[in-house]
Amino acid sequence: MKTFIKYILQKILGLKTYLYVFARFVIIKLRWDKREKDFFHFLKLLPDEGLVLDLGANIGATSYHLAKKLPQSTVFSFEPLEINMEILKRIKKRFGLKNIREFMMALGDENTTLEMVMPVINKVPMHGLSHAIHKDITENNNGLKFEVPMVRLDDFQELKNTGKRITGIKIDVENYEYYVLKGAEKLIKKHKPVIYCELWENDTRKKTFAFLNKMGYSAFILHKKELVPFTENFHSKNNFFFMADSLTD
Repeated sequence: MKTFIKYILQKILGLKTYLYVFARFVIIKLRWDKREKDFFHFLKLLPDEGLVLDLGANIGATSYHLAKKLPQSTVFSFEPLEINMEILKRIKKRFGLKNIREFMMALGDENTTLEMVMPVINKVPMHGLSHAIHKDITENNNGLKFEVPMVRLDDFQELKNTGKRITGIKIDVENYEYYVLKGAEKLIKKHKPVIYCELWENDTRKKTFAFLNKMGYSAFILHKKELVPFTENFHSKNNFFFMADSLTD
């Protein structure tokens, strides 16, 4: 039913107008959505200074909340798809979010181009499921195809030249998290940011855990409004907080 409603609304409004209206709806909805309490706890962990990276910013809902909650910080919003970026820019302008800087590119462990897909399910483009076409991602690979530039964060000049500390990284890139983080190894080692990401129970999660553990990070989950160490055989969660061991001892 939800897909059918999306189909009707996209036909009536057009995809771009639909996405803008949807972005504004999501911005309000996030405040009251119990499933997003993890994200808002992540916001509470960040000092209002330095830089915060929104990796996979999509249509701008999380960038909005990061910018509003942390007015003295600068939010670097990375989104590779032009249609999503157009909506993010409209959200930024509509709400006067001058502390957002947006970059239209994909992130990974190489400086190259990347093929991406916005899945189309029952004739409905699913912008929130847009992802890299990659051997590790086997679902929802049919839809609108795009070729986009991809960079390693370690080679991104805007971050290499900054004198500000990266305090937090929010990452939502649909099972491409390991490769994005791998391309940011030097930045993570230098700044030791709090990392918040959604990881499903698959090989990407295993590789991401191993990579961050090797760099001195431990995984936590939110349990009864408190962060507790993640125990694989005990906890069933997909949202993780990775904290540098040197900052939690």
